[in-house]
Amino acid sequence: MHVQKILFEHFEKMMSFDVAAHSACIEVEFRVDDSPVYNACWLGKTFDRMTRQAVYWYGLVPDGSQAYDCDSLHEFVDMPVFNGKSIKDIWDSIAIFSIDNCDVDSRLAQYIGSAPMHVMGSAGFCSRPKL
Repeated sequence: MHVQKILFEHFEKMMSFDVAAHSACIEVEFRVDDSPVYNACWLGKTFDRMTRQAVYWYGLVPDGSQAYDCDSLHEFVDMPVFNGKSIKDIWDSIAIFSIDNCDVDSRLAQYIGSAPMHVMGSAGFCSRPKL
């Protein structure tokens, strides 16, 4: 499977998308280069249907033992979930397989505003790991 690197600034812009206003979710499949543990990871953003507040989440290993929720983008990018380091700390090692189950370039272009946005689906269909 083809993987891609993206700029951290583009990642932040994508994760700033208002999922509540669009009843949408963001799902990113990725790996950490050369990691025997973090090779089939997920992260994303959805919203709490009751409060309409954003929820940022990680699902880092298949057994669910490393699943985390955050209430803010700042907390999300600074949380030390990768062996004591944050995603911001290790960004150069993040390789992305897909965004919303789509090609990275085309979907990222929609989130950063260089292509028209097409909301892909309801937040009810996110594959966010259950805690």
